[in-house]
Amino acid sequence: MFLRTTTTVLTATAALLSAGGLTASAAHAPGGGWQQVGDDIKSGISGLAVTSDGHRQGRTDALVVRDNKKSGENRVARLTYRPGADRSAPAHAEPLAWTGTAEPVDLEAIEAVPGARGEYMALASRGLVYHLKVTGTGIQVLDTSPLPAIADGDDYESFALTSRHGKLAAVWADRGAGEKRPATLRAAPFSFNKYGEADFGPVSTARLRAPYPAGDVRHASDISVAPSGRLVISSASDAGDDGPFASAVLDAGTLSVSKSGKVRLSVAKSPGVVRKFKDVKIEAVECLPGSGGRALLGTDDENAGGSVNSASVCGK
Repeated sequence: MFLRTTTTVLTATAALLSAGGLTASAAHAPGGGWQQVGDDIKSGISGLAVTSDGHRQGRTDALVVRDNKKSGENRVARLTYRPGADRSAPAHAEPLAWTGTAEPVDLEAIEAVPGARGEYMALASRGLVYHLKVTGTGIQVLDTSPLPAIADGDDYESFALTSRHGKLAAVWADRGAGEKRPATLRAAPFSFNKYGEADFGPVSTARLRAPYPAGDVRHASDISVAPSGRLVISSASDAGDDGPFASAVLDAGTLSVSKSGKVRLSVAKSPGVVRKFKDVKIEAVECLPGSGGRALLGTDDENAGGSVNSASVCGK
């Protein structure tokens, strides 16, 4: 039912994000709180996941994915951000080498697996999910499998996992496009079988329209589930590789998991705009447990590269 593959990705180190205030100022303006990660179309951030012990005083470590498509272009990088660093200086991102199997095309999201130290799920835009494990200086691909309920025209940019009562749930979304096509969110119970293959249970579906930004909007460019169960969703507009860009973080609803493992997806008819951001295209958001409601944010600003920052957008 699933294609099983095994590969090794040699690891390296680099630099990402932890605390710090955020404003809706230009992405790379001094004092805006953003740290640049690369300066070209190949170095944007399309998804990020904090590592198992990555959020602690003085630093945050994470893996990021990039939506590159050609052979030899970077897919994954490891980042470490120290809050005392000069925010106007570029953040260093050292790529990880993808070896052993064909390189994935258009990675858009990555999420740590709760309760499984060093394991991650990465999602490509057409719905292929990669189960990854960090092993010392490498990343092993344990399995690849398709999302359930893929519809014609779906274009995925988000994937998140949450754990409640010892049960896992997954939530993901087709990003939607403009006024005529809202985002389609789907959620399901999630587990692994004894072979490490992803197993999705019954799928729930809901639609989402972002109230901001307007125009060429992607209604769901990423998803995070706060510790409270709150659905925190980023939306973004993209008028082309040189922008202009605009983004928002939305209070979009809730995802709950019962003691029996039943998943309930509740999406607001009128999502609240928690914060607006000018001149950046946010494609990565991750709520940080124990941070008082802060999230790690990453952007893919196309020809301008990517940037990282944090903001209080996840609620208490």
